[in-house]
Amino acid sequence: MMLSESQKASFDALMQEKLLMSESKVVVITGASSGIGEATARLLAKQGNAVVLGARREEKLQKVVSEIVSDGGSAVYCVTDASKASDQEALARKAIETYGRIDVWVNNAGIMPLSLLSEDKVEDWDKCVDVNLKGVLYGIHACLGIMRAQKNGHIVNIGSLSSHQTGLTCGVYAATKFGVRAISETLREEEAAAGSGIRVTMLAPGMIATELPQSLTTQEGRDGMQAAYDALAIPAESVAQSVAFAVNMPENTAINEIIIRPTAQRL
Repeated sequence: MMLSESQKASFDALMQEKLLMSESKVVVITGASSGIGEATARLLAKQGNAVVLGARREEKLQKVVSEIVSDGGSAVYCVTDASKASDQEALARKAIETYGRIDVWVNNAGIMPLSLLSEDKVEDWDKCVDVNLKGVLYGIHACLGIMRAQKNGHIVNIGSLSSHQTGLTCGVYAATKFGVRAISETLREEEAAAGSGIRVTMLAPGMIATELPQSLTTQEGRDGMQAAYDALAIPAESVAQSVAFAVNMPENTAINEIIIRPTAQRL
């Protein structure tokens, strides 16, 4: 979301007014109502950061925010469909209106509707591209101008092992995750060249205990994938710890990519 001159002036004024100018970070997370997003929000809030949660399911967002606040943390939410640029813009505004800045933006929302290309599931393809690929672009759109105005920031994109490999039924899903990897590396190069101080990290998780298998669109597929995950998956908190590791590095150091999978996962 690039800022006009008047918006920049308003942004600078708001930055001065806000009291939350400490060592803690303001972290925006999409897909934050469950799984990796929720685990990351809880961990970063426990470390003293303010978190802004975005997802579609308001009841779940309310529960997570309430529990973080009850535990002494700082959190707010904004109902957000990551596949809509306007929703992500609203999420960014919520962060600025509440805390005055955005230090970290985690593009976490994702779905995994696997199928053979010959099954011709065009609607699934569209949704996968809209959430996994456009959702990342819309998140960058929402926060990049703000971070450039601040002259620092950190964008964390959640990719997948499928950012590096593909296979039967994974064609479209892997294409979106290869795309996340390409976008992340391009953004890293652009911001380094611009001297913006913005860091970029992509995480590539393997089997993690989340709701992702439930995004398959056939019962047989969901059952089969869930069985595989039940046998191997590691907790979402493991990925959250990796996000925290990257975020907590000194600002002159960027962890650009982390691959994380269960020790027992072969592929």
